[in-house]
Parts: sequence; C-alpha cells; structure tokens
Amino acid sequence: MQATKPVKKPRKQRKHLYNAPAHLRHKFMAAPLSQELISSKGAKALPVRKGDTVRIMRGDHTGFEGKVSRIDLKRYRIFIEGLTREKVDGTNIFVSVHPSKVMIRNLKLDDKWRQGIVERKKELELPKKEKKIVKVAEKPPKKVAKVKKEKTVKKQKAAARAEKKLPEKKPTVKPKAAQKKPVAKKKKEEAPAAEEKAAVKKKKKVPTVAKEKPVEKEKKTKAVKKAPAKRKTAASKKKGGT
Repeated sequence: MQATKPVKKPRKQRKHLYNAPAHLRHKFMAAPLSQELISSKGAKALPVRKGDTVRIMRGDHTGFEGKVSRIDLKRYRIFIEGLTREKVDGTNIFVSVHPSKVMIRNLKLDDKWRQGIVERKKELELPKKEKKIVKVAEKPPKKVAKVKKEKTVKKQKAAARAEKKLPEKKPTVKPKAAQKKPVAKKKKEEAPAAEEKAAVKKKKKVPTVAKEKPVEKEKKTKAVKKAPAKRKTAASKKKGGT
C-alpha cells in the first residue's frame, strides 16, 4: 500500500474519516485493554469485535459492563447487551457508544487471525519493557559515588590533623593599610606641583599701569596741535596793507 502524508487540515481529516475504506475503519474501532490483559497478552489496544466483554469508562453510563452485540462501522459505534433506553412512545432501543469510551475486559479469541495479531504484538512490545528495566538496574548513579568519596577524604584529613595537633592553615590576607599607602603618596606629590603652577601664573601677569601712560601722552599731543591757518580773503588783505 502506498504511504500517505499526515494531513493537518480539519476539513481533510473529516473527509478522510467519512470516506475511509473498510480495512482502515476496522482500525479506527480500537479500544484500550485492561491491566490484566496487558500483562498477559502484551498488547495495549485492539479493535473491538462482537463477543468481547467491555466496560464503559466515560459518559452517562460509566461503569456499565456487558458483551458487544453489534458493531456499526459506518457510524463508528458499538452496541452492548443490556444497554438500552426507552423512547417517548414506550419502545426500547440500544444505546450506541464510541469505542474510545470503552475498556476491553475479556477478548474473544475464536478467530485464528486474531490470535496471530495478539501473538505478533506480544513479541514486539514485551522485550522492550524487559530491556529498559535491565538497563536501569545495571547503571548505578555516578554523582552520588563521587560525593561520598569526597566526604570520606575530608574526614580522614580532619582526623589526621587532630592527632598531630597541627595548626590549620589560615588564608593569607594583605592588610588594608598597605594597599592605601601608595594612594597617600600620590596626593602629597601632586600638591607641590599644583603650588608651583600657581606661582608661575602670578609671575606672568603684567601690571596695567604701564599700559595706561602712553595713552595719556597721545591725548596731550593731540590737544597741543596748532590750529590751521585762516584763509586770506580780499577784506583781510586790505586791512593788512597787502
């Protein structure tokens, strides 16, 4: 049979469910087995067949147990003997149950084909469980062993020191004053350097009095300047006789 890809769209999933062929519909009718059957047969789930004893695990009729009387592959439902309800007109009808709400309590193994299916599943599933149990038992935890060894070594060292009465080694810690000394020296060295810079700045300053004297001389010279000679006119010439 050709392998098909898994479908994720709900529309196509429902279409596949309603249009499934008979050999696939039979697989959709599977139900889980009880713990007793799992331990004896090795299988966890099998398709429900007519004649199997079943117990309802969910729904309105939880706890009801009986034999399967009919299977409806078209609607994916099973009918159990004794599970009926009364209609309004007084007639009794069987109540349909989905196989996922049911647990198989007893299998009908009259069919040789079904016996072969159970044996094949038993060979596949039981050895896996046995191997897992053996692996867990063989490998002890490694971390716990290391911790125990470290504790025993520490106890032995402590006992040896108590017998010899040797002083325990204390961690060497440098005094805080020794770490701060170089910082204090730097501050003292920086102080005279700052004083020298301030003295140099004071020497470089020039007094403002020397600059003001030449400015006053210029003003006086400007005031002393002679007035320009008056222009001679005709009237002044007559007065002067020239």
